[in-house]
Amino acid sequence: MKKIKYLLLTLFTLVTVLACEDNDNDELTGDAVTGGLLTVNNRSIGYVVGDGATYTASGTVFQGNDKTTSIGVYVSFTDSKTDETTNEKLYETITIDDTTTSSTASFSTSFSYDDLIDGLSFSEGPVSPDDGLLNIGDFFNVRYESKLASGETVTNSVSTKVSVGTRFAGTYAPLEAAYYRIGVLTYETADWITYCPETLIESVDATTYRVVEYFGPFGGNEWYFEIDSNDNITYPDNTPSGDAQTGNGQPFITCATSSSDLSNVCGGSDKNKVIRSADGKDVLVMSFGYFTAGSGSREFYQKLEKIIE
Repeated sequence: MKKIKYLLLTLFTLVTVLACEDNDNDELTGDAVTGGLLTVNNRSIGYVVGDGATYTASGTVFQGNDKTTSIGVYVSFTDSKTDETTNEKLYETITIDDTTTSSTASFSTSFSYDDLIDGLSFSEGPVSPDDGLLNIGDFFNVRYESKLASGETVTNSVSTKVSVGTRFAGTYAPLEAAYYRIGVLTYETADWITYCPETLIESVDATTYRVVEYFGPFGGNEWYFEIDSNDNITYPDNTPSGDAQTGNGQPFITCATSSSDLSNVCGGSDKNKVIRSADGKDVLVMSFGYFTAGSGSREFYQKLEKIIE
């Protein structure tokens, strides 16, 4: 009986040892990672229409038993209105120099709008070279493939989404302001700060913006303006839905169309312009108004600075 017990104990010990050895050889854990894994510092990048900037995405390669020797950077573009995606292109191959001793290696890739769109086409033609024609919400997808020393290629689950947005959307605070009612100065900057300390401006498309709530110091309004490639501010006759643009329910007037009715706010060359700031605190200088039949014009001037959190 004792011999049987000892035999069973020996068999149990042998099975346990073998099981432990099998766990140590599990290729999903420990040092048995084969290679190709990377992380990306920039999972999302906001592409600002019209700024002409160069953007950079970077990350880290984690070197396994099978070393990563290079990273292929692939780019495609999706139209948010049609959901159509272009062909995908190999944008760049990044060589990883240190593949011997380091457990990690860094990489980066940089691109402008022209770099991204080069060679990308939809079924009906190439992506527009004019970024002003893009839709808010369009995006480039930048994905990464690791080439290993063994010759294997690994597609990583992480990618970088470069989304089309606009620089001037955001929340603004008044720096200067004035409101003239039938030629009489009625409200000044302090009134703006009291009645509308913050103005929310939203993107409609690449060049059109919607002002939410405030028309000067008056609430309950929604109106639109546009910014061109030379940073001039203009005001469309109609809203995107096709309705006539109004302020406080009255016909909208501008310096371009009704300067005589806006004589208190339309003088000087610095009106209806964007003043860009390196720190992102861009300033919008705006003159506009509305006309009430049988009464006269209401004139507005405001100098708004973007709030950066």
